[in-house]
Amino acid sequence: MNAYQTLKIGIEAGDFRILARALTLVENDIEPGAELLKSLDIDQKIPVLGITGPPGSGKSTLVSAIATALIANGKKIAVLAVDPTSPFNFGSLLGDRIRMGTLFNHPNVYIRSIATRGALGGVSLKTLEMVDLLKAAKFDLIILETVGVGQSEVEVAGLADKTVVVLVPEAGDEIQNIKSGIMEIAQAFVVNKADREGADTFANNLKKMMNENHQQVPVFKTIAAKNEGISELTDWILKSAPCDNEFKQQLIAEKAIKLIQHARMKTVDQVKLRNDLNDALTQPHFNIYQFIEKWMSATGIGLNDLS
Repeated sequence: MNAYQTLKIGIEAGDFRILARALTLVENDIEPGAELLKSLDIDQKIPVLGITGPPGSGKSTLVSAIATALIANGKKIAVLAVDPTSPFNFGSLLGDRIRMGTLFNHPNVYIRSIATRGALGGVSLKTLEMVDLLKAAKFDLIILETVGVGQSEVEVAGLADKTVVVLVPEAGDEIQNIKSGIMEIAQAFVVNKADREGADTFANNLKKMMNENHQQVPVFKTIAAKNEGISELTDWILKSAPCDNEFKQQLIAEKAIKLIQHARMKTVDQVKLRNDLNDALTQPHFNIYQFIEKWMSATGIGLNDLS
């Protein structure tokens, strides 16, 4: 039996240790990760719930509360928590495991952190592949918590069947500045930390904005740290319909494009690129566009190869 076949059997049997090993192989491009992905029976019907929103909105606490409520109802939950990667050393905080510590040893919950690897919205190619591994492990729900910084939050829509945008009452003064792309991806809004001043007004303004845009998007108020308002939210998660087939097809097409782009980028020696760029920066009148054109020509890479 091949190594990837052994992994496949363990994943589909729900073995968390084998799942963890497989996720590490895929995340780091180690064989037989690629062969494993091609061999998996990926259940596309397993829903993916995207949780996004600005830093400090309490996403991790909310995810923990949602997962706790769902496992109490006998559900098997996977949480993929995306952490910001430093642009300087490519390290990640990977702090969500600590914030979700009460769930860490529960037999029906699997929690994994993943670095963004430079993807602004938190959805890197590795995120796409790791979600597919989790789908093969037969969870009832996969929760994807993303970094959520500005317009890049929209990236999560390319992966999640339903997306929840988490905000806090302090965002009330900026409600008119919430970008349309974020409004379009949200299947629900959560006003977390709703015990703070202005929460009711903020939630009502959100509802009014949705009505003005002819969008039937629910707005929930929660205090995740106190487990308040969670049951209404989990009821919606379990009962609401996923995105329609046409939108689903668009999401899968976007996923295919990302996978193809990544395959083409494998021909780029990033270490050499950085070293050559560092040398070029010492020259007077450095122009990055001229540098890229010359570097690609010298390495035999055409612009069409990266599109």
